[in-house]
Amino acid sequence: MDAQHWDERYSSRDQLFSGNPNGVLVTEAADLPPGRALDVGCGEGADALWLAGRGWQVTAVDISQVALDRAAAAAATTATATPTVTNAGTPTTADLSRRVTWQQADVTSTPPPGGPFDLVSLQYFPLPIRPDHAALRRLLAAVAPGGTLLMGSHDPADHAVYRHPDFDPADYYGPDDVARLLGEDWTIETNESRLRTTAPPEGTHHVHDTVLRARRSL
Repeated sequence: MDAQHWDERYSSRDQLFSGNPNGVLVTEAADLPPGRALDVGCGEGADALWLAGRGWQVTAVDISQVALDRAAAAAATTATATPTVTNAGTPTTADLSRRVTWQQADVTSTPPPGGPFDLVSLQYFPLPIRPDHAALRRLLAAVAPGGTLLMGSHDPADHAVYRHPDFDPADYYGPDDVARLLGEDWTIETNESRLRTTAPPEGTHHVHDTVLRARRSL
């Protein structure tokens, strides 16, 4: 699934996803103090904007330039449509576009830009399993000491029931795969399957999420 594939997929609709932040991110990152975040596979930008609204400085990366253009447009529209009055220390919505850097990159083949990050978030990001785990190790290395890795995926059990002919979840890292590769300098805080807090994507039947939240030691 290269850049052309994703550009064509995004171009096939005016909006591919709901425009709301992913439920796993909202649940798991709400208690984290804001810092620097890497949003891997940011798509149309809902997660990045949610983080920015909570005070994070976000590097939002996607392979699709079409998705990034939509995300930047959404950020600009949101900023111009909202007032700038706020409590001290709380970012205004007008600040959001300045708190997010949108960057086209393929993290499966190149190191993630910037870093280290206090939060590296992968929400439903299809990272192919490779024998040397090079791409995954680069993403783990991007987490700062004391920082958090947060990964949300569709539960493989749902894939087994509603099998897609063009997608085999065994070809991609799931939270359990990542957890097994974490070293002694990581603490796993959450590794579980749970019911989704939001409706599944249109045309799918995913009802459970698998969630991995791990903290890197200082």
